Amino acid sequence: MAGLIDTVAWVHLDRGRILGVRSRGKRLFYIPGGKRDGAESDRETLLREVREELTVALVPETVSHVGTYEAQADGYPDGTLVRMACYTADFRGTLAASSEIEELAWLSLADKERTAPVDHAVFEDLAADGRLR
Repeated sequence: MAGLIDTVAWVHLDRGRILGVRSRGKRLFYIPGGKRDGAESDRETLLREVREELTVALVPETVSHVGTYEAQADGYPDGTLVRMACYTADFRGTLAASSEIEELAWLSLADKERTAPVDHAVFEDLAADGRLR
């Protein structure tokens, strides 16, 4: 039986590139974020995950939905999907990798294949809007 992994992600763009992170021991980058804990809302999950991964605080009143995407989950059996609700938001602090993150990178459209499958459609939509080069 196929499963669904429900996640949220922070789309942070700067000069036509998107912030990507790579977890320790992993090959692919992903848009920062993660899975909800219990009955957390998307916003609560987003604020917590970004704080845990990047040591910055998102400004809650600036959180804005970009889109929701689904694709095969990387590293899971065929038919396991990941659903990723994407949001933009302003932040306070200095971006820094937490202990679970091995690398931060500013990715362009050309880097799409270096990311998890669910990120591909996000990259394409942002490029179509002229926001990702």
